[in-house]
Amino acid sequence: MLGQQFYHESMRKVVVAFGTLFNNINIVRKDNAGKVIQSMKVPLAYGPQQKFLARLNQDPNLAAKVAITLPRIGFEINGISYDPSRKLNRVQKFKKAKGSDKNKLDTQFMPVPYNLAFQLYIMAKQSDDALQIVEQILPYFQPDYTLTINDMADMGIKRDVPIVLNSISYEDNYQGDFAERRAVIYNLDFTCKFYLYGPVTSQAVIRTAIVDQYTDLPENTPTRQQKYSVTPNPATASADDDDFGFNETSSFFEDAGTD
Repeated sequence: MLGQQFYHESMRKVVVAFGTLFNNINIVRKDNAGKVIQSMKVPLAYGPQQKFLARLNQDPNLAAKVAITLPRIGFEINGISYDPSRKLNRVQKFKKAKGSDKNKLDTQFMPVPYNLAFQLYIMAKQSDDALQIVEQILPYFQPDYTLTINDMADMGIKRDVPIVLNSISYEDNYQGDFAERRAVIYNLDFTCKFYLYGPVTSQAVIRTAIVDQYTDLPENTPTRQQKYSVTPNPATASADDDDFGFNETSSFFEDAGTD
């Protein structure tokens, strides 16, 4: 089982899809007359919150060109856990014709359900900036928002992935004198319900099924009573073609005993 190399980028696709949700948020700033004086796109980055807080504390000079830009959105993975409530039949398989070769099938067992926990944090130096960002996010989660992800392109599998908003917390770390930089922070915790897939294997298409029926099985040499075979109609039917029938053939043997 273990030792077969495969990588379907399932988790990577989920991380990219999650980040894309928050990659086009804008805020505006107005003067006392209500006129827009500034409009900006909020930058998004993947990384731990403490990294950006440390950067703020190390360089409190608001006028420095290298100071970190606020507002800012960041996110990181908090954990991963198995979800038994979404477990699928482990013996069922996906099947798909292998490219242009209709005589071979790519098969794959049903995926395994997992939950991926994310924390999204919104950092701003002005409370109104943070509120603008939060208000552009929360209405879409009731409490979940569903994305469609191209899970397994090789197998033609697309799957809806719910992203659930679990909780929201707020903090304001402003302390000390006026030289210290303020950061208003909103933390949003999400759970993404996705699936992990095993390796894809190839096998030839079964075109003939034969069953021999025997009587007197307790005997050492049981007597064959009937031979039953099934073939597709037409015989050239491909693995992806669902518009075909079957030819059934039964053969009886005269030397079989009768009661």
